This record gives sequence, C-alpha cells and structure tokens, in this order.
Amino acid sequence: MSDQPEKLDLTSASIPDAQRAKLRELFPEVFTEGGKIDFERLKRTLGETVDAGKERFGLTWPGKADCFKTIQQPSTATLRPARDESVSFDTTQNLIIEGDNLEVLKLLQKSYLGKVKMIYIDPPYNTGNDFIYPDNYSETLETYLTYTGQVDSAGRKYAVNTETDGRFHSKWLNMMYPRLFLARNLLREDGVIFISIDDGEIDNLRKLCNEIFGEEHFVEQIIWKKRSTPPNDKIIGANHDYILVFAKNLEMVGLNLRERTQEQLERYQNPDQHPKGEWTAGDLMANVKGGRYVASLYFPIRNPNTGEEHYPSSNGNWRFNQDKIAGLLATNEIYFGEDGKGRPKLKRFLRDVKDGVTYPTIWDFAPLNTEGSSEMASLLGSMTAFENPKPSGLLIELIKLGSTKDGLVLDFFAGSGTTAHAILTQNKNDGGTRRFIMIQLPEPTGNPDSKTIAEITKERVRRVITKLSAEDAGSLILEGGTKPDFGFKVFKLQTSNFKAWNSNVAKEPAALAQQLEMHVQHLVDGRTPEDLLFEILLKSGFALDTPVEALTIAGKTVYAVEQGAMLVCLDNELTPAVVQAMADRQPVRVICLDAGFAGNDQLKTNAVQQMRARGVTKFQTV
Repeated sequence: MSDQPEKLDLTSASIPDAQRAKLRELFPEVFTEGGKIDFERLKRTLGETVDAGKERFGLTWPGKADCFKTIQQPSTATLRPARDESVSFDTTQNLIIEGDNLEVLKLLQKSYLGKVKMIYIDPPYNTGNDFIYPDNYSETLETYLTYTGQVDSAGRKYAVNTETDGRFHSKWLNMMYPRLFLARNLLREDGVIFISIDDGEIDNLRKLCNEIFGEEHFVEQIIWKKRSTPPNDKIIGANHDYILVFAKNLEMVGLNLRERTQEQLERYQNPDQHPKGEWTAGDLMANVKGGRYVASLYFPIRNPNTGEEHYPSSNGNWRFNQDKIAGLLATNEIYFGEDGKGRPKLKRFLRDVKDGVTYPTIWDFAPLNTEGSSEMASLLGSMTAFENPKPSGLLIELIKLGSTKDGLVLDFFAGSGTTAHAILTQNKNDGGTRRFIMIQLPEPTGNPDSKTIAEITKERVRRVITKLSAEDAGSLILEGGTKPDFGFKVFKLQTSNFKAWNSNVAKEPAALAQQLEMHVQHLVDGRTPEDLLFEILLKSGFALDTPVEALTIAGKTVYAVEQGAMLVCLDNELTPAVVQAMADRQPVRVICLDAGFAGNDQLKTNAVQQMRARGVTKFQTV
C-alpha cells in the first residue's frame, strides 16, 4: 500500500473508459488479461447479430471518424466563477456558462452524468450565415480561445459555411455529432431532448439522432407554426420549423399531458345533474381494422326511452361487453341524445379522465416568432442582436411537456437566453423548482451595446429576474415556504488553474529546466482560492451548485463539501495539527495542495497514515 497520497485527476471524464466499463459489465468474457477487447470473442458472443458485410445502411460523411477522436480527447480546462456577473451566487442553483459548448460538455461529464431531465437546443441551422464553428476535427481549448476572437491564427474569420463549400453538410455534422453524443450522457433515463431545426438539415439531423440515441427512441417530429403567413420570396413559403424529439429511453421517458383549454373544459356539462359531475358524450364504438366482429361485443343496446335496439355500426363492435353495458345503463352513464331518441354514446366524466390531453404534432397554439422579437425589444432595447429569436411561450410549452417541476434543464446553444427566461417564468407560474444550465459561446455581435452573445444571455436573464421579482414583490414565499430561485452563477471556460507538465517539450537542458522552474510554483498566476475550489469540485464529480462551507480548523481555512463528505484545504503551509483535525472529522475524501507540504515528505507520509487510520476513503493532492 502506497505511503503517498493519490493525485487528483485534472482531466474530464474519459469517454473510452466509460464505454469500456459498460461493455465489460455486459460482456466480461470478451476482455483479455491485459484489459483489451478481443473482437473475435465479441463476435462469437453476439453470434449472428454481428453485421460483417461491407455495405451497411447508415449516415456517413467526410470527417465522421475524427468526430470520435474529438469525443475521446479529454479536457484539462476549468470553469472559473464570475461572482460580479452573477445574481445571488451563493444561493442559486442555476448556471450560465460562457464558453465553447463542446469543451464545457466534456467538463460536465463527471458532475452531471445522468442528471438532466430535459435538453432543449436551437443550434445553427446551417443557413450559410450562422455557422461560427471552425472546420477543425480536433477542437481544443486553444481552438476556442482563438476563435472567441472570431479569427484564426492567419486572421481568417470563422463566420460562414457557404453552400458552395464542398463540405457544407459535413462541416455541420462534424460540429453536431460530438456535442449530441456528450449531451446524451447527461440525460436521465427518463430524459428527453428537443432540437429546433428547419428543412435545411432536418433529414441529416434525424439520421444523426437515430445513430446517437437509437432509432427506437425517436418520439416525434413537432411542426411549429412560426409565422402567421408564409414568406413571399419563394413559390411555396415555409412558415414552420421543426422540433425533433428523442428520448434517452423511450420506455421510461416521462412526458406530460397538455393542460385543457377553457374551451375544452366547457365541453363538459352536467345537464342531468349526474352524481359523478360534468360529462361529455363520447363514442361507444371500438373500431376494428377490417371490420371483424367479436361475438361478445356485437349485440343490441336497448334504448330505455323508446325501446329501440341499436347495433354497432358496420365498421366495428361496442367498446364493452353486455354485462358492462348493462351496468352503465343502470347508472345512467349512457347518453341517447338531447331528445333521448338517438344512438347510444358513452358519458365521459371529467373526474375520470386524465389531467390533460395529448400534445399534437402540429403546434399552431404556441406563440409566433414575432412575439420572440417583441420580447427581446421590450427587455433589451438596443442590445438585441437576434433576428426572430424563439418566443419564451414556445419554450414554456416544451418545458411543460418534457420537464418535471423539479427537473434540471440544459441548453448548450443558449443564444439570447430564452430557455432560462421560460424556466424562471414557469417556476413562478406553477411553484416549480426547475434548475437550468445555459452554455453560450462569447461570439462577438458587432453591436456596440452588446459585445458578445454571452453578454446578451446574461443581461436578458438579469432583466427577467428583475421583472419577475417586481411582479412577485410582497409574495415571494411559495407554498411550503420556498422562495423562487431568481438567480444564476456565471462560470467562464478557461485553462486549468494548475500548470500541466508538458511532455512534448524539447528534451534539451534549457527547456527541461524551464519546465522544472514552472513547477516550483505550479499554480497559474492570478487564480484565486475560489477558482481552485471550483476546479477541484468539477474534477471530483461534484455539481457546481454543491453546498460548500468555509471552516476554520486548526487555524487554517478548510472547505467542507456536501456537509463535510469532502474536505478541501488549499493552504500553502499545512501543519500536523490541521492534517490530524481533518482526519478526525472522518470525511469520505480529503484533498490538499501538494505544495502545502512544502517538500516535507515526513508530514506527507504521516498524513497518509492518519487518513487511513481514520477511515478516509480517498486522500488526494493536487
């Protein structure tokens, strides 16, 4: 057993390791002694289900193989807190993250794996003007830090993806594939993703999602009427967009019913003062394909008012057998029309039906794009830099359909912040405690009033919070005594707070000496203890809204995470007293700065022994 503490892994979760773990759980027999996969064994295990043919049905394009390299490349970046740009930083559970969504999605894999109830994204539609991601299959943090300035190393802009480009669709697919792959990992088993898109890429997107989510987990393709009239610049003008819906697991997906409209509720009346309350007439027929008759369901129903006998129509049978019908007649639950002489119908009582109605695929009831523009103008005035942003009313309907009242919602193409706006509004409307994670690239807008889209995202949500807080003034306590979460933490993507050893440095004395000199002090200049703390939380698998309490133990500041389950000490001068005091608290995990031991190997060795003696499961240094 080692007498040295374990080193904290400062990279994001390894996707290949996670995939291998899943495979080992299902097929342990296909792994060799060295932990490699024996594909011949795998073929034998799976038998005839293996497709060994050269021609297979599926979507392929130039660069697809490199998408997997991008997915498998771990991130060493971090997310730095920005308190001055946040609202209620210490109490809120909402997050707005400024940075490239690919890198951020990698960083969220440890902390948010399987925790997101609903994802909504409105990605670039690939119209030729809205595509700002570089054609670089091996995107890295350095790539992001370069193109946040919208130019590459040669000064070329990353602004367009023109249809004359030979890889017009391939570029878009290369951008979308790894992001959707990583996003799926974050969904709960009952989770669902909604993706807005238009005709340009709907076909490719559907095939892409079939591969990532599985064709069997397709839910529906919603048609949203976004304009009241079609554009007149084409022979046939499209006045709709699509919203593609896929589940993590269709058998477990939790989708909700749509609230009944006032018009639908008014259909239920109680003209005969029935003791079961309001009802509406429904069909008693059970249509059977091909008109096949079932003897037990084919019989006459006698009208007690006229004595007339009514048989099922020619295309089916009655819904119930004779005994059930007799019971319904006895309790006055069959209706024969206003005059009592019509064909029999079933009384459907409001109290017996579900809490709502099924959502349709054609959404002509949601607000139009013009309302989204009006919202932006009202909230942001000259800051707005969006043409036809999605209206919050559309997102509210999607949230009602796809989220629970306490679910976590992710939008990694946050844009103007419509999703956050909708969540805050719906929480206010129904007392929900939904939380959000918004991710947005700080793409320059060219508007002097709003430097980047990420700035618009944050400012819009601030103003929504101000507006909702004013509307709720004096009545902020909801049922059960819970205040609505009108706040958000801001984090910004940046290089790690800890200097990494560069293994690619030239093997020359001067270069190696420079590396060694850097690691005498391995913390990046200008980073704060809070920066370090949040990187440790993220790399240790804790959510960014995890409760943290700053304690003073043996004269040193120690952070207690999750009510003391993990203790973190970032002091540069550790003492035997603080080491012993942390061990005595018997946390599950303790993390300290390696520099805190100041080269005192005896103190470090004793610390390992003390932690082990007190049952600390993990003692790590960074």
